[in-house]
Amino acid sequence: MIKTKPSRGSYVVCVDCTADDIDLMVGKLYVVAKPQRNDSPSMLRVVDDSGEDYLYPMDWFEPLTVPSRVKRALATN
Repeated sequence: MIKTKPSRGSYVVCVDCTADDIDLMVGKLYVVAKPQRNDSPSMLRVVDDSGEDYLYPMDWFEPLTVPSRVKRALATN
């Protein structure tokens, strides 16, 4: 479980989601989006497979340490 919220532009991996959530996939890497003022502290805003950022339960994700070179490569996709 995430103890502190990942910062904007960092990466997380999805470790859980509901069966009816078609915009997340367990095991997939997602980028963290900038939180909005009224976002709940227990929620994490990520850019999902729809290409938009949405709030999801923070315990559905685990943070990843991604080297700078990999971040640059991911940003070009």
